Amino acid sequence: MTLPLTVWPLLALSMATGLLAGVFLTFSDFLMRSLHRSAPASGTEAMQRINREVYRSVFMVLFLGMVPVSALVLGYALLALSGPVATWLTSAAVLYLLGVFAVTAAGNVPMNQRLDAMPLAGEAAQGYWPVYVTGWLRWNHLRGLAALGASVSYAVAALTLVAGG
Repeated sequence: MTLPLTVWPLLALSMATGLLAGVFLTFSDFLMRSLHRSAPASGTEAMQRINREVYRSVFMVLFLGMVPVSALVLGYALLALSGPVATWLTSAAVLYLLGVFAVTAAGNVPMNQRLDAMPLAGEAAQGYWPVYVTGWLRWNHLRGLAALGASVSYAVAALTLVAGG
């Protein structure tokens, strides 16, 4: 059985968004809970350092790189395709652009910036910490689910192509 060449990029996109969903899951599942259970000074300092390190990470390359890729996929799906594959690709792109990138930009980033502006593990950061953890996690759960949805949508688009749809 020979797979259409278009299946491979879709599988790569499924894996990329799946990797991002895994990072979000890590934070939602145990990392933030562990930081929250630490002493407030320890939790805030660790998160402030994480937020500063993320800009120099492979995660950031993948996270930002998926924005233009998703926009291209969306344009291609809307302008050049029809049927179930177009629907799945549109779903994947919209989930990523709105559910991952826009949620991050509107929710997590402003909270990170506010925390980062406070002295490292200072009293202001410790006072903000309970509000930060609760709000940040809500946004993170949403972007994790959206990244998972995008991953599944790319995989289903690939399977649909294999099935001849």
